Amino acid sequence: MRDKLTTVIIAFVILGIIGVLIIFGIIAFEEITKQFNIETATEPMQWEENENYVASQNKTLEDNIEVPKIVENPLDKLTQTPDANTNVDYSNVNVNKHFYNQLEEYSKTIYKAFETNKEEMKSGTKQIELGDSFSTLLSQENGQELLGKYYQSAIEAYTYDNPEVFYLSPNKMFLNIETTTRGNSVTYRVYINSGSEANYLTDEFTSKEQVESAIAQIEQVRNQILQNATGNTYQDIKMVHDYLVDTISYDSSLSRPYIYNIYGALVEKLCVCEGYARSMKYLLDSLDIPCTIVIGKGTNSEGQTENHAWNYVQVDGKWYAIDATWDDPVIIGNGTLNGAYKYQYFLKGSNEISKDHTPSSTFTDGGKEFTYPVLSFENYEQ
Repeated sequence: MRDKLTTVIIAFVILGIIGVLIIFGIIAFEEITKQFNIETATEPMQWEENENYVASQNKTLEDNIEVPKIVENPLDKLTQTPDANTNVDYSNVNVNKHFYNQLEEYSKTIYKAFETNKEEMKSGTKQIELGDSFSTLLSQENGQELLGKYYQSAIEAYTYDNPEVFYLSPNKMFLNIETTTRGNSVTYRVYINSGSEANYLTDEFTSKEQVESAIAQIEQVRNQILQNATGNTYQDIKMVHDYLVDTISYDSSLSRPYIYNIYGALVEKLCVCEGYARSMKYLLDSLDIPCTIVIGKGTNSEGQTENHAWNYVQVDGKWYAIDATWDDPVIIGNGTLNGAYKYQYFLKGSNEISKDHTPSSTFTDGGKEFTYPVLSFENYEQ
């Protein structure tokens, strides 16, 4: 009888231990699977002449970026996934580009992470590790909000400095923050991925193979253009300008894919002003001629003001404006331009270009204020 009672007691004890372990396991599992995402702001404004489109995209930074919610997880040893890398260091990555140089250090770290993972990001699924480099920032009361803004600034600078990453869709990229607590010490692991999206490529692409095929087509066109380069800065800028004006048609329908990027401009020969501006930079970058994209407002000959994009380029140590889009207007009857009209907005100084072009210092409402190179007052003269 005593043996049976002992057996029953042991059985209840074992069942009690198992029950406690199951409850602990459930709690631990829930804590492990917690992941906090913030979606990036929508892609930088796509600057073209359509008031309804612009109005639909005119959202503030606060509307587009949700402040991440950080939860301190006492199960610190369980929060770190097997492939977690908290010792990422991008300090040795060298970047010298116009908008990058204006970023704060935290934004530069994110920008350099993009640059380091550029090749692998063509898949749209590469997880970009930022490690624990933001722990000090995130320990501040408003650290999460600040990180969101640094992240937005980094994406804006990266996409405008690098028109060749036309296949990335920033509004499909998520900033993830994981918290680890060890006693009184709290650290934060930060990484970027596609969240619940299949990938962070634009809707036209679903794989790295498709992206690489599109890049190959662009590079083929680029090589055909640049084989005529002379090494003379003025002549080469003129060559690129003339090619864009002579071969691209402005898309007035605003309904086709690629019209905001270099694929639409150089391969499909159809785009809006942003496609012209990005292609100008892409080609001049390949020639090591300093060039930057400018966004803002343009006022046409009828007094109508519209969102617009153009370029600043450097010649003989001075900066000048080029607007290839307005040098290639839509002509009724598919006529052609004579030489005088073709260069109305070619290498213009601030005295002239400011009459109908007004740059904007921000790419999105509430975003970081960037500066552009200071233009020469007078137009370029050979």
